[in-house]
Amino acid sequence: MISPTRTACTFRSSRAGAVIAAAAVFAVVTGCGSGTDEQAGGTTSRPVGDTSITAEPGERFTLTVDQNASTREYWYLVAPGPDSSVLVSRGQDYAPHAGEEAAAGAGGRLTFTFEAKAKGTTRFTLLHCTFTTCQGNTSTLPPGAAEPSASPATGTATSSSAPERITYTVTVD
Repeated sequence: MISPTRTACTFRSSRAGAVIAAAAVFAVVTGCGSGTDEQAGGTTSRPVGDTSITAEPGERFTLTVDQNASTREYWYLVAPGPDSSVLVSRGQDYAPHAGEEAAAGAGGRLTFTFEAKAKGTTRFTLLHCTFTTCQGNTSTLPPGAAEPSASPATGTATSSSAPERITYTVTVD
């Protein structure tokens, strides 16, 4: 059985500058529908800021975020993860922005895929790290305890020291 897949796009710009912010706005305008439009292949786009998700057992959905390793901007699914009896992570996939080729220094989109297993409600959190908010992290290794940086890098565009966290609540009916 092929399970239906829904896609939610979440684009957060790096706090490093206006150029990256403009690119994120462009990605939102061109990369995601208005919220509930039916896409090719039966994929339904969800509103960008929607952190409450309702699914049926067997249904798959994705969350897509902008990521750029060259600026040390990463996203992670962090502990505690979703209750595996209700929802399981089916991994993540990174791809360059649509129409672009992978190139050093270029950003792309990271897609997290989840599958609803059984009735219930669970929560999970995505952590957004930038070079000013996390230390000791790589593309596959989140920071040790997700602690903020002791001191932001000199000349940064932000004074924020805490990484962004987005918590999703998923109800499987």
